Amino acid sequence: MVLLPHAGGAASFYADWAAAMSPTLEAVTVQYPGREDRLADPFAMGMAALAEDIASALSEQDSRPIVLFGHSLGALVAYEVARTLESRYCTTPVRLVVSGRRAPSDPPGGAVHLMSDDAIVKELIELGGTSGDLLADPDTRSVFLPAIREDFRLAETYRHVAGVEPNCPISSVIGSEDTEVNAAQAKRWVEHSRGPFDLNILPGGHFYLLEQAEAVLDILARPVPMKKGEQ
Repeated sequence: MVLLPHAGGAASFYADWAAAMSPTLEAVTVQYPGREDRLADPFAMGMAALAEDIASALSEQDSRPIVLFGHSLGALVAYEVARTLESRYCTTPVRLVVSGRRAPSDPPGGAVHLMSDDAIVKELIELGGTSGDLLADPDTRSVFLPAIREDFRLAETYRHVAGVEPNCPISSVIGSEDTEVNAAQAKRWVEHSRGPFDLNILPGGHFYLLEQAEAVLDILARPVPMKKGEQ
């Protein structure tokens, strides 16, 4: 189970998930460059470069089946990693689970990455994934805000490029009160899969998974749906 964080997030966001996962799953958390233990690493040049770096690292692992899970920005990253694994490494994930994100073909919009530091902090607090106290300190801001701004740039400047879509089931998960994506937008993920699709709506806002982690883990542990024609 490969876990990809949201904008401004880090591998530590999923720290509690590994112990709570089904014994059939092993958690592998992705650390984007420019944060925590990769603080000194330069940011990825773009979404394609980030997806390539992650897919390349995964291709060097053993041959166990891969499930990709990403929240918000991480959903887009997971999607592009799935495409890259197939097109460059002849590896098809067994499932792609995308959380809190509209379909890739929907123009993302937004200009948070161009806002002032104060405005970005306000946006993060309103989304519910960040403590305002943490970013109130100027020294803390100087460490975290560059990566947060860069992540928003990746998400907001992302443009879907037509090509082969993942040949695996896609499960979309959203919060019922999420202001960033609604059910109709989430359903459009079906257009990006050559396999089965299902939509799951859980109580909560954009960061519903903080309170609904157990329900998300149950979704991840479900048997992989069979494709049409399989027995």
